[in-house]
Amino acid sequence: MQNSFDTVFDKIISGDIQVDPVFENDDVLAFNDMNPQAPVHVLVIPKKRSSRFSELSTKPVEDTGRFFAAVSAAASSLGLDGPGYRMVVNNGSDGGQEVEYLHAHILGGRRLNWPPG
Repeated sequence: MQNSFDTVFDKIISGDIQVDPVFENDDVLAFNDMNPQAPVHVLVIPKKRSSRFSELSTKPVEDTGRFFAAVSAAASSLGLDGPGYRMVVNNGSDGGQEVEYLHAHILGGRRLNWPPG
């Protein structure tokens, strides 16, 4: 897992790497995953850095609420509310987190199977 404060997501937030946002507000930036696992596969990253999901328990509850509200708004803006979608947050290396920067995956555009893997 990439574990410095110089991750690809840090570079996206700082503007050093450009992405085409599919959704953006004051709290998050959402963009298409470079290696999509579904017809719709969007990454949502908070503009205020957190390394992983488990770190949210040390943050103000308002920050956590705004992050999840923004993930929901991003999915809505992609037209996924009706057919549905999956939101995934990987936490730590055993959880599949590859970049040590909190991010959520929104997957949709087809029926998703369970268990995921």
